[in-house]
Amino acid sequence: MNNQIIRKILEFRNERDWKQFHTGDNLAKSISIEAAELLEEFQWNSHERNLENLKKELADILIYCILMADTYNLDIEQIILDKLAENEIKYPVEMSKGSSKKYNEK
Repeated sequence: MNNQIIRKILEFRNERDWKQFHTGDNLAKSISIEAAELLEEFQWNSHERNLENLKKELADILIYCILMADTYNLDIEQIILDKLAENEIKYPVEMSKGSSKKYNEK
């Protein structure tokens, strides 16, 4: 993850003294709320997209995720690599390629 972006997000938060509000539960709620707002971009119309709104909602989600990682002192790159390694085991190419089935479905 680009450390400059992370620093900018944390600087923005710190300048406003918002860290006090960024508890795990508040950030989890915020991620979920913003994800619902992203989903709203797909409601009722599956073909037309307002890319500007989509970008803004996705950015909100990513920012809150970065703040969550900071709250719990998690290394974003490492947790992503760990999850990818786990998924490589669950979804081997020879069993998963071209299939949307979950790892425990045959």
